[in-house]
Amino acid sequence: MPSVSMKVNGKQVSAEVEPRTLLVSFLRENLRLTGTHVGCDTSQCGSCVVHVNGKSVKACSMLAIQANDTEVTTIEGLAVNGELHPMQAAFREHHGLQCGFCTPGMVMSAVDLLQENPKPSETEIRDWLEGNICRCTGYQNIVKAIQAAADEMGG
Repeated sequence: MPSVSMKVNGKQVSAEVEPRTLLVSFLRENLRLTGTHVGCDTSQCGSCVVHVNGKSVKACSMLAIQANDTEVTTIEGLAVNGELHPMQAAFREHHGLQCGFCTPGMVMSAVDLLQENPKPSETEIRDWLEGNICRCTGYQNIVKAIQAAADEMGG
């Protein structure tokens, strides 16, 4: 079996994996980082979004060996010293969590959006989130949370 080595949430990890192991499976099953969800296995829902070298990636469409020698950040890696990332706090404050299943992917995608565009319009936020599906169908509070986080983060 091939081995993979990567930095996940600031910690170096290595393991032997089957070549077909998806990054999302490696994170959830090998590292027990279960905040990254598997919603569809077809990369349509966005529940599995993580950052690889600072960019959002759907972890169900990437093999673990493709992430070799990269830096991966999961939803668990956003909070620092027990303090929520401003995006996580904004989702909580503005009721963007809803049932919570899509939340990790939404938060990770939203953080990537603000890195690209610190002050997005509502239309730009909605366009960016097209790859993330909320089955609660309540995007309004998610959009409000992202706008609040953008303000908090100086956008």
